[in-house]
Amino acid sequence: MPIKTVITKGKVPVKIYTDDIEHEAYQQLLNIAQFPFVHSHVAAMPDVHYGKGATVGSVLPCKGAIIPAAVGVDIGCGMNALRLSIKADELPDNLRSVRSAIEAAIPVGFDKHKSDKARASTVRGLSVGLDRLLEKHPKLLKMQKKPFQTWIRQLGTLGGGNHFIEICLDENDDLWIMLHSGSRGVGNIIGQYYIRLAQRDMGRFVHHLPDKDLAYFKEGAEHFDDYVDAVHWAQDYAMDNRREMMRLIVEALKKKLPKFGVTKEAINCHHNYVSMENHFGENVYITRKGAIRAGEGELGIIPGSMGAKSYIVRGMGNPESFCSCSHGAGRRMSRGKARRQFTEMDLETQTAGVECRKDKGVIDEIPGAYKDIDVVMDNQSDLVEVVHTLRQVVCVKG
Repeated sequence: MPIKTVITKGKVPVKIYTDDIEHEAYQQLLNIAQFPFVHSHVAAMPDVHYGKGATVGSVLPCKGAIIPAAVGVDIGCGMNALRLSIKADELPDNLRSVRSAIEAAIPVGFDKHKSDKARASTVRGLSVGLDRLLEKHPKLLKMQKKPFQTWIRQLGTLGGGNHFIEICLDENDDLWIMLHSGSRGVGNIIGQYYIRLAQRDMGRFVHHLPDKDLAYFKEGAEHFDDYVDAVHWAQDYAMDNRREMMRLIVEALKKKLPKFGVTKEAINCHHNYVSMENHFGENVYITRKGAIRAGEGELGIIPGSMGAKSYIVRGMGNPESFCSCSHGAGRRMSRGKARRQFTEMDLETQTAGVECRKDKGVIDEIPGAYKDIDVVMDNQSDLVEVVHTLRQVVCVKG
C-alpha cells in the first residue's frame, strides 16, 4: 500500500503509512518536522502512536544532530527470535510447565538475578564501555543503587510493560522462541540523563522548541560524542541482554522438551536506536523510535499483542520509509484507559488458547488496547514481505 497521509506544514514533509493516527501523535510529528537539520522528510510507520517527547513509530534522518528523545529512553529495545527443530505435536498437552520453566529461568518485572549469572566474556566486553561512560559522567553513578551489580545482574532479565517471552508456532507447526526486551533500567537512566543534559546545554533556546523534550545535541558540541558513545553502549547492552535471555530459555526448555533442538537464530534487532546511514545522497543519523530496519533482504520481527499473530518478515529496502517498517501492532489506547475499559474476563476471552497470565496486573497489555496487527501489516505491504506467520501458545509477561 502507498503512503496514506502526508503532513506538509513543517520544514520537511511527514509521510505516514496509515490514516489511523491520533491528534497527539500527529502534532508530535508536525513538531519534529520543524527542525532545520531534518533531511528529506520524516517517516511514520503504520503502528505510529503518541510517545514521550517523540512519536513511537517515527523514523527521523538528521544531518549533524541527534534528538535523544527521538531515540527514546529504553535504548536498544528490540526483538530476538529462534526457530526450534521440534513440532507442535511434541509439546506437552499442558503448557503450564513450559511457562513455569521460563519464569523460573528469567527474572521479570523489577526482579534481577540473585548472582552474577551472565557470561564472563559478555560482562568484560560491556565493562570497558561502561567504565569510560561513568568516568566522563559520574552523575550517572548516583542515579542507580549499586550500578555495577545492578547492570550485571539485570543481564538476561525481561523487565515489564510490553516486554514478553513467547513460544510460538508457525504455519508449518515449527516451534519458535520469541522475546522482546531492552536495556532495562540502565538504558532508561542514560536516556533520561542525556535528554536533560541536552535541555541544559540549549539553555534559554530550549524555550523556542515546540517541546522541550525535543532538545538536541549538534555534531561537534561538547556532549555530542558522549551521547553517541552512551547510546551505542546501551544498544550493545540490550542486544546482549536478549542473547543472554535466549541462552537461559534454551537451557530451561532442554530439560522440559526431550527432543529439543535449535535450527538457527532468525534475527536480533533493535527498534529504539540510532545509526549512521546513507539516504537520499547524504550520510545522516537515523533514529528509529518504535521501528525496525527493513533493508532489502534483511530479516525482521513484527510482533502482535498477546493472543494475536506475529510475523517474521524480509525487508524490501523501500527508500521512502528509510528502509524501515513497524516494530509491532502499536497501542491504540493508554495503559490507564485499558485498565478502565477492560476486565479480567475480557483478558481471558482475548487470550483464549494462550498459556499466560490472565490477571488484572496485565490488563493494560490486553490485545484490545492495541491496533489490529493485520491492518498494520496491510499498510506496510510495500515495506516488508511475510516469511513466517506465528501464533503464540505461551506468553510470559513481567
